[in-house]
Amino acid sequence: MNKKLILLVAVMALFAVSASAQSYQPLSGAAQTGVRWGLVSAAFVLAIAAAAGAIGQSKAIVAACEGIARNPGAAGAIRLAMIIGLALIESLVIYALVIAFILITK
Repeated sequence: MNKKLILLVAVMALFAVSASAQSYQPLSGAAQTGVRWGLVSAAFVLAIAAAAGAIGQSKAIVAACEGIARNPGAAGAIRLAMIIGLALIESLVIYALVIAFILITK
């Protein structure tokens, strides 16, 4: 565990040095070339949010199905709680979409 932490800090330090090596010079609108990092970061935000949301929703559905299988009499309450939980999980992914749109416009 300690070796992994030291390695992580060393890698982060190396990236920090190379990231600060060049000064920022804004380009005019027509001459601007290169990577649009806002788009790249928006894509990562959406990918991570969608993956985490899908994993969370699958675990919620599995737990609800197991609960209904163990106690069929409580199926209505379990189903209602599952649907509310899925809606809340999906709202987090929609919030990530809003953040991605904000990153794109920067």
